[in-house]
Amino acid sequence: MAKSGYPCMEVAGNRWRPVFLMLLMVVACGRPPPEQQLREAIGGIEAAIEERDVSGIRSKLADDFIGPDGMDREAAGRLARVMFMRHRDVGATVAIREVDISEDHATVRLEAVLTGGAGRALPDAARVYTVRTGWRYESGEWRMTSAEWSPRL
Repeated sequence: MAKSGYPCMEVAGNRWRPVFLMLLMVVACGRPPPEQQLREAIGGIEAAIEERDVSGIRSKLADDFIGPDGMDREAAGRLARVMFMRHRDVGATVAIREVDISEDHATVRLEAVLTGGAGRALPDAARVYTVRTGWRYESGEWRMTSAEWSPRL
């Protein structure tokens, strides 16, 4: 470090160096990495299903979302409503198997267990699905752009 001719500046510079490094670390670590953000978005959908929150589910879907048989964002909301009308209690358990991120797009493969019942100890219905989802990072959030699923035996 070059001498400035001002001893107090040299001491202050050395004293503030750890503070600046700490601030740099906080800024660098301030935003979760993309995979963690994706996992949180998926967790948000899982929680919205269990809370029977159709708008919470739709908020994670991109405006141009496309699902099986041309299902759009509105149809996905209607499907959730039907499930919630059919079952008083609903549950969702997700196991993420693979995450592939490329800049502002991602593909996530997972297995999902969906349950529905009428408040008894055991659910009346349970299904396991293999799911492949597409995601896009927009406006500071990951939004699901596509979903394909098939029942597992």
